[in-house]
Amino acid sequence: MKVSKDAASAARRIYRLCSADGRLDQDKVRTAFRKVAAAKPRDYRAILHALLRLVRLDEESRQAVIESAVDLDSPSRVRIEQSLNNQYGGGLSFSYSTDPELLGGVKIRVGNDVWDGSVQSRLERLTSAF
Repeated sequence: MKVSKDAASAARRIYRLCSADGRLDQDKVRTAFRKVAAAKPRDYRAILHALLRLVRLDEESRQAVIESAVDLDSPSRVRIEQSLNNQYGGGLSFSYSTDPELLGGVKIRVGNDVWDGSVQSRLERLTSAF
């Protein structure tokens, strides 16, 4: 859906109003959605679409996905979680998965940020260098 500049601006204003201390208040977001849908201002569907996109981006930025070649032990998980919470200010939710194709190391994704310390990526960089 094509969103006009006015609709995107309105969605950003609503998003900022629903945020407190850098955290998105889900109750305020629900209330905002209901009020916009009930009032039906000009281009309200685009406003709701843009606001939903902003909420999804915020939710994804609070999700950390950790992939490793083998299951991580508890001290490693705690160390990774503490490091990411220090960097992103806490409030992250963590999900762990194993991927034997990584061969070793860890691949971490938080929102749009990716840290790839896997053996597989190092081998791929080495082969592309030759």
